[in-house]
Amino acid sequence: MKILITGGAGFIGVNVAESFIKKRYEVFIIDNLSRKGSKENLKFLRDKGALIFEQIDIRNGEALIKYFKDSSPFDAILHLAAQVAVTTSINNPKEDFDTNALGTLNLLEVTRKFSPDSIFIYSSTNKVYGSLKDVVISERNNYYELVKPKSGVPENWNLDFYSPYGCSKGAADQYVRDYSRIYGIKTVVCRQSCIYGRHQFGIEDQGWVAWFAIRTILGKPIYIYGNGKQVRDLLFIDDLVDLYEVIIRKIELAKEKIFNIGGGPKNCASLLQVLEIFKKLGCKPAKLIYKDWRPGDQKIYISDICLANEILGWKPKIDIQRGIGNLFDWVRDNKRIINKYVS
Repeated sequence: MKILITGGAGFIGVNVAESFIKKRYEVFIIDNLSRKGSKENLKFLRDKGALIFEQIDIRNGEALIKYFKDSSPFDAILHLAAQVAVTTSINNPKEDFDTNALGTLNLLEVTRKFSPDSIFIYSSTNKVYGSLKDVVISERNNYYELVKPKSGVPENWNLDFYSPYGCSKGAADQYVRDYSRIYGIKTVVCRQSCIYGRHQFGIEDQGWVAWFAIRTILGKPIYIYGNGKQVRDLLFIDDLVDLYEVIIRKIELAKEKIFNIGGGPKNCASLLQVLEIFKKLGCKPAKLIYKDWRPGDQKIYISDICLANEILGWKPKIDIQRGIGNLFDWVRDNKRIINKYVS
């Protein structure tokens, strides 16, 4: 298969690309290399096998047109390129919109014109559901508990875009879905929860599990915004890669669908509970510095992942303990490289 991965040098992209390279797929990557660690990830991929890379920013519509004229059609397009942090979107909403909303529309348009038979998978976010003010929660000693809906937030939950990031990703989410309904593109939207794992050069505002692991192993303090009881369902990267491959194989079942994708109720933890797992792995606890809550932060988000299981037969295989252990192994093995990106 001929696969295009936008943001292919990012955390999710590098893991997806590695899997496809191993399967001898023809892998094309575009990335603007703006994220910390992206050049390291690209070097890792080039050492793994053949791929075709071009440095392109998806905000540049003319560059995308030229690229698609030269390189398409593709069997599948995995759209992973994005501005990924809520705080960055608040500081610069225009850049956030241009990357997430306009960039996605640019990609949809070149797909429609030059590669209309492509499978188009979009990496969306749980932030499209906003602050989740209608869920019922209870407060425990070191975590919030979801009382209702017990199985997590389903795909038919009311959309409530919160923060510029939520608005830009949400707009793109709906455009991707509608290009299936209006133009017949085989699109699939994955509203992803907290993905973590190898090659994640996490930052304070995004990729918090990796960021906490990196800070802990390097002996640096960790800032906790709020009380640390915030809960997320965690999904190890290998399970997400498996999902993308299942979607491609079962596209006739998946097309035009929206799936909530995360660890689900069996793989959720609060910030404080994740730090407890670190202790069990033998790490010296990091110094914690508490600060005020950040705008748009959800006290709890757990994905209802039943639809993906019912339609695609997919569910997570790697539990939190094993996944975080794998993440720690990668951070330890790459401390010298990671240290260059941590202040």
